[in-house]
Amino acid sequence: MEDKDILTMWRSYDERLQESLTLNRKNAEEITRMKVQSFLASMKPMKIFTLIAGILWVLLVDFILVASFRSASPFFYVSMGIQVLLTKLAIGVYIYQLYLLNRADIGEPVLETQEKIARLQSSTIWVTRLLFLQLPVWTTFFWSKRLFADANALQIAIPVVIAALFTWAAVWLFINIRFENKDKKWFRLIFRGKEWDPMLKANDLLHQVQDYK
Repeated sequence: MEDKDILTMWRSYDERLQESLTLNRKNAEEITRMKVQSFLASMKPMKIFTLIAGILWVLLVDFILVASFRSASPFFYVSMGIQVLLTKLAIGVYIYQLYLLNRADIGEPVLETQEKIARLQSSTIWVTRLLFLQLPVWTTFFWSKRLFADANALQIAIPVVIAALFTWAAVWLFINIRFENKDKKWFRLIFRGKEWDPMLKANDLLHQVQDYK
């Protein structure tokens, strides 16, 4: 066999090898994109359940507030009014997140999907901060004028101190729940499960897609 034939065979083999590698990278990219889509889709059921539960809760509390407008304690009315307002804001965030999840497309550019995941992460952090702001009102909704009129100093001090501690915790969490703290233990205790982990896994896979290119 002449050198020319050997060179031709080598080039032919090299071309087939390159085609095979390209095909393998393409298949790997498509499989990875499908996994990303699966991770994002796995978040929908929990968000839909939370959204429905939130709407039902808001309707119930609104009904109670309207029905007890003249008879309820001002502490109850203000506390539950704040709670239901924050819940309504959280419902708006969940609707936005479902919109982002429904817009996620397996065939769209990687950067667009990463942008959607970044928005999901940011909005998840924000909705968590809002919900933690509810902590103080769960310690004040049962207060009444009689509590402060008939109770002694110790009986008054206990619920006031508890409310103050819950207020401090709510403010601290609202300030410190940021993506920059994602590696801290307390952050990982709050953010885990179906509403957080799939986003991290999907983002890691998208970095692999970029590596294929």
